[in-house]
Amino acid sequence: MPSRLRSITLLLILLTPSLASAQQSPAPSSSSKTKQKSEQHVRPSRPAAPETGEGTYHNAHFGFTYQPPYGWVERTRQMQEDGNDSSKSQLLLAVFERPPEATGDTVNSAVIITAETVASYPGLKTAADYMGPVTELTTGKGFKVAHEPYEYLVGTRPLVRSDFVKDLGQLTMHQSSLVLLEKHFIVSFTFIGGSEDEVEELIEKLSVRGAKSQ
Repeated sequence: MPSRLRSITLLLILLTPSLASAQQSPAPSSSSKTKQKSEQHVRPSRPAAPETGEGTYHNAHFGFTYQPPYGWVERTRQMQEDGNDSSKSQLLLAVFERPPEATGDTVNSAVIITAETVASYPGLKTAADYMGPVTELTTGKGFKVAHEPYEYLVGTRPLVRSDFVKDLGQLTMHQSSLVLLEKHFIVSFTFIGGSEDEVEELIEKLSVRGAKSQ
């Protein structure tokens, strides 16, 4: 399984158990929430390009910037795979509202950004082609397709987007995946939240430069 898809699988594995136990546990106290939020200010551990600005991830190579919500927990290094060939695939950023191992009474919102060489997918010509494997994996984890792949503008840059939902009893998990092709790589952005509005707010923090000839 390509590394980007392994990253999403790991993300879902990390999130789902804590959500299952959260529905049987009391909500965390305000002091514990404060502790969780202050645990680690977002600072990506291995950016593909120098970052500037407190908590902002800049990737000059692929031409995008992401500003995680203040106080989110960064887990990029922990989710990276040992021995992974960075020339073929890279986990660029993995941030969570609270530590994945911590329980809570809400969906643990998250943003995962990865890059994978187009050569990993023989015959892939467009970003939309990549949505087939993404949809297969995501629905295999219990999600349902809310919106089939469609063009979505981030600024002036067209990306391909697909939306999913998963029923967790008292909670509903929403996931949106955005994909672009840049410098012979597939760059994908996965956003998870407890509502459509929350996911939209997370997506709004993404900035992508206009297309350039490759």
